[in-house]
Amino acid sequence: MHFIKAGMQTSIQDLGRTGLMRYGISRGGAADPMAMRLANLLLGNPADTPVLEVTLAGPAIEFQCDIAIAIVGAEFELTLNEEKVEGNEVLQVKRGDTLAFGRLLSGTRAYIAFSGTMDLPRIFDSCGTNLLGGFGGLDGRAIQKGDTIGFTELRTAVTRRLPAAFRLRYSGHPQLRVVTGAEEHLFGKETASNFYSQAYQVLPQSNRMGVRLTGDTLSTEQIPQQVSSGLCPGTIQIPPDGLPIISFVEGQTIGGYPRIAHVISADLHTLGQLKANDRVSFLKVTLEQAREVLAGKFQLLDKVRAHLDS
Repeated sequence: MHFIKAGMQTSIQDLGRTGLMRYGISRGGAADPMAMRLANLLLGNPADTPVLEVTLAGPAIEFQCDIAIAIVGAEFELTLNEEKVEGNEVLQVKRGDTLAFGRLLSGTRAYIAFSGTMDLPRIFDSCGTNLLGGFGGLDGRAIQKGDTIGFTELRTAVTRRLPAAFRLRYSGHPQLRVVTGAEEHLFGKETASNFYSQAYQVLPQSNRMGVRLTGDTLSTEQIPQQVSSGLCPGTIQIPPDGLPIISFVEGQTIGGYPRIAHVISADLHTLGQLKANDRVSFLKVTLEQAREVLAGKFQLLDKVRAHLDS
């Protein structure tokens, strides 16, 4: 495939790199792994098959082979050879066809899966692009105009669509479920109550490293200086300015700001669909509830797979 337009930040992603945080290497991978998994499911691919992650403004791609694709996640206006097409279904693309992304309608990131494997090296057992670290994907960077990526192991895929009941929808004001952070007890009841009672606004400075929020500031004056310790995607830190930062897929692996809460694993994919000026609020749940919600997400994927294969 040849990129006539690159889009704002189009990159190659998969499910990331595990087991390397002790070396300072973040997991990375798709910002919305749920959308990525659904795109691959439509094509019958393994969940970790690399995809293109499209952010805010999408690319225009000329295909130089016959291939099937599926686009899931943020809703864009889409055309194939200037004819309107839809996401959430398998599209049969012929050599010479051009796929173009138009106006963004909802969400932030869409994922293009392919009935083939992108011809790229694996670094630390992943093809995902670590944009901040500058490795993985295509030369460790976002796609640029004029880039070409080849495919290996081309496969056929039947034309099918994701049922409406299983499609992802984005509100622009999600409530994120969280569990207690390691230092929440240091904030005091009034400050913790302020954190949970308000809706924060997403700042434009947010990226794959972290989601920055603005709202009523939280007091950190009474909190003693912290020893730097481990961070994971979803950790919510409160720096001295009192405004939360949510560590994300390319976030640092250690930090020294107090951790008030942690977004549960089942809701992390929602962070990948936030954009500037969206609003988020937080709901505390127990660890047991968090495990139940995560199990439910994987059961949903199993239901989608069973429906598509029936």
